[in-house]
This record gives sequence, C-alpha cells and structure tokens, in this order.
Amino acid sequence: MTKRLERGDAQLAYEDAGSGEQAVVLLHGAGLDHTMFDDQAGALIERGIRVVVCDLRGHGESAMEAGTRFAAQDALRDLDALLSACDHPSPVLVGHSLGGNLAQAFTRAHPDRVSGLIVLGSTWNTGPLSAMERLGLRLAAPALAAMPARTMARLMARASAVRPEAVTRAESVFARMPKRVFLDVWRATTSFVQPDPTYLSPVPLGLVRGAEDRTGNIASAMARWAAAEDVRERVIPGAGHILTWDAPAETSRALCEILDEWRAAKPGPLGRRG
Repeated sequence: MTKRLERGDAQLAYEDAGSGEQAVVLLHGAGLDHTMFDDQAGALIERGIRVVVCDLRGHGESAMEAGTRFAAQDALRDLDALLSACDHPSPVLVGHSLGGNLAQAFTRAHPDRVSGLIVLGSTWNTGPLSAMERLGLRLAAPALAAMPARTMARLMARASAVRPEAVTRAESVFARMPKRVFLDVWRATTSFVQPDPTYLSPVPLGLVRGAEDRTGNIASAMARWAAAEDVRERVIPGAGHILTWDAPAETSRALCEILDEWRAAKPGPLGRRG
C-alpha cells in the first residue's frame, strides 16, 4: 500500500483505488490484514466502485509506537480520520470479524457518515447474549493468554478457515502479530459487544457468513440478527470464518449482489435494507 496516515501514536497504511460515485471501505478481522480482501477489492473496482483498503493499527503495514496498546476507541477514531483523509462523506462500510464490530460501532455513533453496512462473519454488537455466551466472552482472553504464541496462531488458523491453502495463509498472517498485541486486539473486539434490544441499523444492512463458521456465536447471532432486522442472511457454502479466502469468488458475488439490490431499491445512492 502506498498511502500513510499519521495518527500520533500510530501510522495507518491504506490504499484508495478505483473511481465512481459509490465508495466502499473494507475493514479486516483481528490478526489479519488488508490482503484478506484482495479478491473482493478487485471485483468491486471492476464494477466501477471506489475502494479503500487499510490495515488497522498494529496490523500488517500499520505500526504503533512502542508502548502503545490497541484500544477500541482508538480504532474508531482512526476510521473517522481515514474517511476524512479519503474525503468519503458517506461510504459503505464492509467489515469482517473485528472489522465488522468496528463498522457496527462506527455506524451507530455516526449514522450520517455511512450509507450502508455489510458485515462478514462477525457477531451482532447489540444483540442479546445468553449466560453461556457471556461466559464464553469472559473466558476467551484468559484461554488465549495461556497458549504459546505459535500454538495460538496454528489453532486460530485451523478454527478460522476450511481450505488447506486458506489455513496455511491464515497461520502465516496470525503468526506475524505479537501475542501481547493480539490479546489487546481481542479485548477491544469483545468491548464492542454491547447488547441493546431497542437498536436497529439506521442504514441499509447486509449480513454474510461462511456456512462452516464455528467462531464464537457468529452463526447463531447472525441468524437472530437477520430476523430482528428483517434482512436476508447470505450463507456461503464451504466457507469458514475467513470466507474471503475460503470462497473468494462467492464472497465477492454476495457483496456485489447486496450493493446492486440496494441501488435498485431506491434511486440515488442506496435503498433501506439488504
């Protein structure tokens, strides 16, 4: 990536490519980087859509100053600064896992800054949680902390992808992040989960996940979320949590279908639901 955004205690790497009235910002998952969206970015650009990809602070090419810890509020402010730097008044946010939690939180805080929200393989920030789901959230960080770093990267990769090539690729990317940073990233991810039964998305919403996604409560939460918002849940066959690598063409097709449906539902930028 060729562009850099200085953030005081961090430097964000990003790329702003393509052209067109419609803009999409792609936000990757915890421990991953912008390369998880290589196929989707290309497909969107070919359809005349402006695409921004970035590495969240502490991920990939985006560095943090020594002693800086990853925090949810910093990630939200980074996204705000990125949209301003790219001069995108109202893009569609597409987020995977952590990126999906971040995109949900940003949309809730700044509905006027977002024209649509597409969530890939991410839990529902404001959805209800059972006692077992709450316990799982509390125990996940201590369980990860007890693992050796290399073991953690290997187990996470096997839990996140289905195709052998995707598992290998995921393990390689996960292994690049220091364990202490990943634990901070995980804690920040879970902090975005704030149940609120009264909240509905103020912008068009699209939900996509892999049929083999066994990460946390994503499969069950997305189904409940789709029902609550009265939107279609798109489930990609043969794909796990990192659906963009397990089923790149199918995931790209789902994104394009959602954007096309929104465009057809209402003249102008986008319709209400997807």
